[in-house]
Amino acid sequence: MESPMHNLPFAPDPASALSPHVSAAAGSAAVVRLCDCNRSCAFDAGRLAAAGAPVACHHALCGAELGVVESDLAAGREVFVSCTQQSALFGALADAHDAGGQIHFFNLREHAGWSAESAQATPKLAALIAAATTLPEPEPVSGVQLRAGRRLLIVGEAGAALGWAERLKGSFEPALLITGRAGDVELPAVNAYPLWSGRPLALSGHLGAFELSWEQRNPIDLALCVRCNACVRACPEGAIGFDLQVELDRCRDHRACVAACGEIGAIDFARQEVTRSERFDLVLDLCAEPLLKRVELPDGYAAPGRDPFAQALAVQALGELVGEFDKPRYVAFEAALCAHSRSRKTGCTNCIDVCATAAIRADGDVIAVDPYLCKGCGTCTTACPSGALGFQYPPVAELGLRVKTLLAAYARAGGEAACLLFYAAQAGGAVIERLARRGRGLPARVIPVEVWSADAVGLDLMLGSLALGACQVAVLAAGSHDCTPLKGQAGHGQAILTALGYAGEHLRIIDADDADDWPALESALWAWAPATGVAAPARFRLLAKKRETLDLVLHHLVAGAPAADAEGGLPAAIALEAGAPFGQVRATDACTLCMACTGACPAGALRAASDGFRLEFVERHCLQCGLCVASCPESALGLEARLLLGDEARRARTLRAAETFHCTRCGKAMGAAPLIESMLARLSAHAMFATEAERARLRMCGDCRVIDMMSTEPAVNAWDLTE
Repeated sequence: MESPMHNLPFAPDPASALSPHVSAAAGSAAVVRLCDCNRSCAFDAGRLAAAGAPVACHHALCGAELGVVESDLAAGREVFVSCTQQSALFGALADAHDAGGQIHFFNLREHAGWSAESAQATPKLAALIAAATTLPEPEPVSGVQLRAGRRLLIVGEAGAALGWAERLKGSFEPALLITGRAGDVELPAVNAYPLWSGRPLALSGHLGAFELSWEQRNPIDLALCVRCNACVRACPEGAIGFDLQVELDRCRDHRACVAACGEIGAIDFARQEVTRSERFDLVLDLCAEPLLKRVELPDGYAAPGRDPFAQALAVQALGELVGEFDKPRYVAFEAALCAHSRSRKTGCTNCIDVCATAAIRADGDVIAVDPYLCKGCGTCTTACPSGALGFQYPPVAELGLRVKTLLAAYARAGGEAACLLFYAAQAGGAVIERLARRGRGLPARVIPVEVWSADAVGLDLMLGSLALGACQVAVLAAGSHDCTPLKGQAGHGQAILTALGYAGEHLRIIDADDADDWPALESALWAWAPATGVAAPARFRLLAKKRETLDLVLHHLVAGAPAADAEGGLPAAIALEAGAPFGQVRATDACTLCMACTGACPAGALRAASDGFRLEFVERHCLQCGLCVASCPESALGLEARLLLGDEARRARTLRAAETFHCTRCGKAMGAAPLIESMLARLSAHAMFATEAERARLRMCGDCRVIDMMSTEPAVNAWDLTE
């Protein structure tokens, strides 16, 4: 289903303070018009112009001054309007002049104007104006197409299910699966839609392609039944009701019903084929226990429970999903970077564990993402240690460019101690709007950054924003189904920053479920003292590949770390909590240098030396995925989450080395001594090596074993053999 982009202006890095649109604003090509909404907020055009943002300020742009916008559009100017509340009005005006592509909207009122510090918000205003006017719309994201017809499955107890089937048979193509009896219910006399009974086994699929399998428990096949009720009249125990369900506990095996059914053949107490399946476009689940138990349910599936009002709302929502829809591919997957599995040994399962829609599953050595089920929360991309999963709505590279533009414009306008607030467009935007209307609004140093999903703000974007000049990053978790992964990423980042000597709290995840939680956002931001930021913002851009971005960001943070000038200097390594995407592998003496781990490592962090029997490790490449630990037959490896600083992390170091084992007869090299000794220990108890001479051959090369056997064991002549 198509999802709105919410007007997020991402684009290539501007070459100047304000790129082409704003530089032309003083002329006829483009104009930026701010409205203080009936003087409810203060915009100083003079101060903004001095800060590098030439604008025109108005008081009632949607009312008495609407003609100004109309004149701009009629003259062919590109217009940037700082009002999202009246975007429908301005959009209709633009359409009337056939100029829909000439007008753009951005929010200054709730984001900066309605604030207890609005008088100090000029740098933030300049930053928001720069981002809105210098960066065009993001590139389109590839997608998938969903097609949903009117085939509606209604599953549940007979009473409610039949009631909705009768109501909806004129607007949908209903099919009914009765899962249980509910009072004195009679099946409709007219067979207007498919009707089955049984126990649901599994429901899978997505909008337009659901598949239900169930077990036919009722001896009466309702798909064959003509509803003559002959079986009801024939049953001596009254075990068959008018819903044509057989109460097997009351049935005494007279089989009078079978005889009454006759040539129709709808009743079979010894049915062999009891498992059935059908496909549907939509599902209305009226069961007391929903068929799907997921945090995020797929579009086209509704489980409203027993409440009639909730059921009515669910039916209305399902009706809106009939048709064809384009849905973005929120996540890109690069299989070569995936660390899920090797040789049937499981390593990283982060994405599978955190996916709320069951859209990610194991697929051999890698994972597979179902774009039809994915709803774009982005938690998988946050949890992925390798960057095999990358969020595309928008990509980190484009979002990082927006951050860079905001921070650069804020600094040029004299702003200090910038704090970025990432928020989800819908849920987070509602909290910010409520805060602006009822509370103190956002502090002047807090710059809001809209994203599709707050869950997709990973460690690369958090630390990257700090490297680009922010002193703090907050993520408003409104709309998140589970902010635990976010908090984990923030915890890793804060541990690194603290160890590097950057004082204060730099990363904060703010819990807020909906707009009513605006006091939590207010207290979290207004009571937050600025932290120590980088001395000089980085000049690079955030990259599409997660590990490459983290390398750049960490190098910049380490290069300017305050701890370098403190007593004791920088630590050699920074301890992190388990689950961090950085760390080392430890090898015990149990390691035999079989090198199974080197074949399993997806990132090339473990490798066999070319000039001897050594296991080498490059810590910079380690993902802490655990594949090496799972693949080690000796259980000799372990993980330790940490961040190793300096060039040592880029160099190969020896984890385990061993002498060469030589043939005891000819001296030929046979392999690593621990590996050979381990093999000898395992084989010494075997019946084939019962004698000392036989065990001694195990220490010989293949050629010497043959020679030894020929020289020490008596030969058998063919003429000595008997039948």
